[in-house]
Amino acid sequence: MPLFNSQDIAVIGAGVLGLCTAAEVARRGHVVTVVDPGGLNASAVAAGMIAPAMESAVDDLSPEHAALLRRARDAWVDFAASTGVRLNRDPAEWRGGNVEVLAGRLAALGFEQVYDREAGRLTTHEDWKVEPAQALAALTQGVRRLEGRATALSRTDGRWHVETTAGSVEADQVVLAIGAEAAPDGLPETATRLLALISPIRGQIGLVAEGLVDHVVRGPGAYVAPMGKGCVIGATMEAGERSLTPDHERCAQMLGAAWAVLGQTPRPLQVDWRAGVRGATPDGLPMAGAVGLGLHLAVGPRRNGWLLGPLVASVVADEVEGRSSKEP
Repeated sequence: MPLFNSQDIAVIGAGVLGLCTAAEVARRGHVVTVVDPGGLNASAVAAGMIAPAMESAVDDLSPEHAALLRRARDAWVDFAASTGVRLNRDPAEWRGGNVEVLAGRLAALGFEQVYDREAGRLTTHEDWKVEPAQALAALTQGVRRLEGRATALSRTDGRWHVETTAGSVEADQVVLAIGAEAAPDGLPETATRLLALISPIRGQIGLVAEGLVDHVVRGPGAYVAPMGKGCVIGATMEAGERSLTPDHERCAQMLGAAWAVLGQTPRPLQVDWRAGVRGATPDGLPMAGAVGLGLHLAVGPRRNGWLLGPLVASVVADEVEGRSSKEP
């Protein structure tokens, strides 16, 4: 049962943060319309990693940041059960490179891990994943979707009016989950200023029909992860890049790194290369919460959109309902 009177909520954006937020507010009894600009968004061009341990070790995060990522991972348990998203809890592995350093970082941060010094391998059960296609489909259940691009917002008589290329939407509250896309016109100055801090990061991945691995394997320059009956090879992090056309030179380098991580001799492989653009804040943490009367942000998760989705959704949904779950 909803804790608050049902409201009309418009979520602008259909990536993981937008759809997680839409699913959460719908679960709480509100009526939700997702304004989906269409096309293949960055959340679909992803491996679906929910990986607080490896992300913390690779980026040498602070204990506080690592704890936030762990809390975000834990939020997936109930969220997945309520939305029908399937969680894969198979182990994740790191091979080669500075594996001993990563093992030390995981131990210092309190993550469970097994380090095989002789083999040069590090394994943890603390990192999970989802299948982006299945997860995105599950998250759209129970919400209305309008396929169009939001162009302008205005507020009249206590209601938001959202103009889109497919018509207009009225809502009591609006959630901006627009990634690194240009903001619609008519936003308050505070929202415009904060959104201007979001920078684009292009990520390229390759989809392979052949199943090269049965669990996530990461290493210097690449990872290989199960995806359906095949696998996915990823991923670049190209700051400032917005092109959705794959860069074949970078993709070839990533494929070479993937073969090295697997310890296999390169051979011909049919790869469907794709590119997506993520949004990132200066500190690498998402912006989540109210930025004006009835206006909220859910943006900027860098490469951890899938990991942070339910936690961001909970923060935004609490503020939609007039209470804050943010830590001081």
